[in-house]
Amino acid sequence: MEALYADIIINISHEALDRVFGYKVPFSLVSEIRVGQQVVVPFGRSNKEQKGYVVRLSSDIDYDKSKVKEILRIETNHVGVESKMIELAAWIRKNYGSTMIQALKTVLPVQDKVARKAHKHIELCIDSVHGPALLSEYLGKHYVAKARLLAALLDHQKIPWEMASKDLKIPRSTVEGMERDGILRVVTEYYYRNPGSNAGQKKPPKVLNPQQRRLADEFREDFLQGQRKTYLLHGVTGSGKTEVYLAAIEEVIRQGRQVIVLIPEIALTYQTVTRFTERFGDKVSILNSRLSKGEKYDQWLRAKNGDAEIMIGPRSALFVPFPNLGLIIIDEEHEGSYKSEQTPKYHAREVAIEKARMENASVILGSATPSLESYKNALDGRYRLWELTKRAKEAVMPQVYIEDLREELKCGNRSMFSRRLKSLMEERLNRGEQIMLFLNRRGYAGFVSCRSCGHVIECPHCDVSMTYHRDGTLRCHYCGYEQPMVQRCPECGSPYVAAFGLGTQKVEAALYREFPKARVLRMDMDTTRKKHSHEEILSAFSNGEADILVGTQMIVKGHDFANVTLVGILAADLSLHANDYRAGERTFQLLTQAAGRAGRGEKTGEVVIQTYSPEHYSIVTAAKQDYHAFYKEEISYRTMLQYPPVWQMLVVFLSGEDNARVKALAGTMAEMVRHMDLMVIGPSEASFGKINDQYRWVIYIKNKNYDTLVQAKDRLEEWIDQNNIRKNVLVNFDFNPMNSY
Repeated sequence: MEALYADIIINISHEALDRVFGYKVPFSLVSEIRVGQQVVVPFGRSNKEQKGYVVRLSSDIDYDKSKVKEILRIETNHVGVESKMIELAAWIRKNYGSTMIQALKTVLPVQDKVARKAHKHIELCIDSVHGPALLSEYLGKHYVAKARLLAALLDHQKIPWEMASKDLKIPRSTVEGMERDGILRVVTEYYYRNPGSNAGQKKPPKVLNPQQRRLADEFREDFLQGQRKTYLLHGVTGSGKTEVYLAAIEEVIRQGRQVIVLIPEIALTYQTVTRFTERFGDKVSILNSRLSKGEKYDQWLRAKNGDAEIMIGPRSALFVPFPNLGLIIIDEEHEGSYKSEQTPKYHAREVAIEKARMENASVILGSATPSLESYKNALDGRYRLWELTKRAKEAVMPQVYIEDLREELKCGNRSMFSRRLKSLMEERLNRGEQIMLFLNRRGYAGFVSCRSCGHVIECPHCDVSMTYHRDGTLRCHYCGYEQPMVQRCPECGSPYVAAFGLGTQKVEAALYREFPKARVLRMDMDTTRKKHSHEEILSAFSNGEADILVGTQMIVKGHDFANVTLVGILAADLSLHANDYRAGERTFQLLTQAAGRAGRGEKTGEVVIQTYSPEHYSIVTAAKQDYHAFYKEEISYRTMLQYPPVWQMLVVFLSGEDNARVKALAGTMAEMVRHMDLMVIGPSEASFGKINDQYRWVIYIKNKNYDTLVQAKDRLEEWIDQNNIRKNVLVNFDFNPMNSY
């Protein structure tokens, strides 16, 4: 038999081991071993047992064959990596910066096998003529257990295993002996753990309006003709984007292919998933972080075995091993949660497009507020732009009011509720209609503002807000500029200057003071820690068990409540002045999404936006639900300041125990990049300069071309490895970051 060799990536996340190691496959494993399997090998001089992944099999090897060690065994309790996922992992490693083992673990969200759930029963195999005679024989020979089991089988023909073992007290050895004799057989029926409620009665498809029908027909024609495109579906809130998704999914399934639907974890609720199960029943499977290990394994297995046709989940669901993937849908594609905060810091949108290319699949990106990256790609012709400009069922867009909190203060209103919001809330409570109060806390980073005039203290060099630190300084975390905390507003001279902060518990307490008879539900990180708490809170509100729902961004993601006719946005400024160049975009997205929750049924809705910056373009355009006006304004700023998506950005993040060494290394790396004729900002201290005794520094690198930044990353990685930098300093790379460092 010809010798077989394996290239193996060792399961250790260290850059010095970020290469393949050659091993010989013992003859006993040749028939079993596959690319992607996890194996155990002797590693290093001590031959310590280590696990690794097989990434290639061949009949030859570029090493001295006499020195090549043998694989010890295949790890049977591990699920393994699909071979096409190894190719995707290599692409992720190249484009985002990581070790190969980190990339492999990323594309393998379910790693360990878990014992299958099963129903067992015992069936009689002999006919009714021979059965009584055999029973008499057992009784005559005093085979008590055998007689008891046979008598039960003669009465029922089939009994559950539990009945035999627990009720009849039959030993396993007795059952096995009778099975060997051909008297009975044990049947095991495996079933999947169900992470959600069983699908209810399927509902027929809704009739699409002309805009929806045009898009569904275009997708069907493209798909049948073998044209695989990336579509950007931009639809106003309540325009019925999901119905377009469902029509596309139906066509893909009709062609015998499978679909992945990505939804931000925060929006992955029972209400959202029900829309899919009502249409496709038990073809739908769910994957999310709240599932048990067994539930996750079963959903992975359902996809691999072709027992599910639609997988719904957050970012990690992108890597389920469907055998014939046809479509990937990314709903709310603008959401920051699609960008991984762990190494490799990949973006699910870009990985989905690459995965679709590898598997000849289509991609649909959907949002009422598309990311600037996606919208620019659509305008540049890289994506096909679809637009839904009207709400479904001819529903009317809500009336939006912008309330200037500076004027409220001047008029003596020190409450967190403006006079208009309070008046409209009283109306709704009297009419038995529901209210949602949204606290815009996303991106809150301790910015400092004047309560009298609304002025925010910004960096004179970077045009972003400065962050307040407990040592009394204000600091810019892009360029490192510092200044003392101001005592008076530099614009109006008011002494009412402070770090801005507001919490959901404070809002809840204020509601009980102002409206003691109102029934209030609060939805935030504290109230949604339990496994099904999201569903319980939203279900209670949907069923009319509360008048007011208070929450952070999790309450504005894709929920439809027909009786909600008023939405109050309490502090639009909290994300507007975050220490981040995306602050304006995120504020527009959150306010537009929040405003879109009002008036989604037959009743007209109203929205109140409370702010200290009523003239800011993000707030003005969100109030008008005018994405095009916002995009035009925002992209001009990005162009002027050379930020993504007009330019590309690479962040190099360093941390270590020796501050002087980390700072010096950051300086050296910055100089290396400057010699590559790239724009470099920094190095500067990170937002949190020290965490767990680790000092943190960042370098920002900009260029119009993404591939140029990848090449810079490769050069830096090569220098880092040559100089053994990672021995005591952590270095990470992040392309076009979603959050500031």
